[in-house]
Amino acid sequence: MKLTILAAAALLGGPACADTYADIKISAGKALFDAECRRCHAVDADHASYGPPLENVVGRAAGSYEGYDYSIALEASGIVWTPAALRAWMEDNAGFMPGTKMRHVGIDDRTVQDFILSYLTSITIRDNSAISK
Repeated sequence: MKLTILAAAALLGGPACADTYADIKISAGKALFDAECRRCHAVDADHASYGPPLENVVGRAAGSYEGYDYSIALEASGIVWTPAALRAWMEDNAGFMPGTKMRHVGIDDRTVQDFILSYLTSITIRDNSAISK
């Protein structure tokens, strides 16, 4: 009986702990996004920004946000913003995409990248898999 209660408690606590951990990563990612990225990127089109808004960026074709004047290099890249591509971009966008017009200080701390990616994934509210360039 005691073992059954402990097993049930562990099962019930597991997903809640996972949700809490995910929420913490997203919250930290938002704070880091605000500190590192927000000066140039808004989350959505309702807020002014120098760069394209980043809502729904995960899975989106690079250079495809309607109405933004991208560099030729980025527009013609054929890249899809997967987590790996976003990580490489955060770390060294000029090295990843020579010819880009984005000025950026690299984020080389993988933990910071993970948190920002968690946040960007959380604001990707639709499936962009059908978008292609």
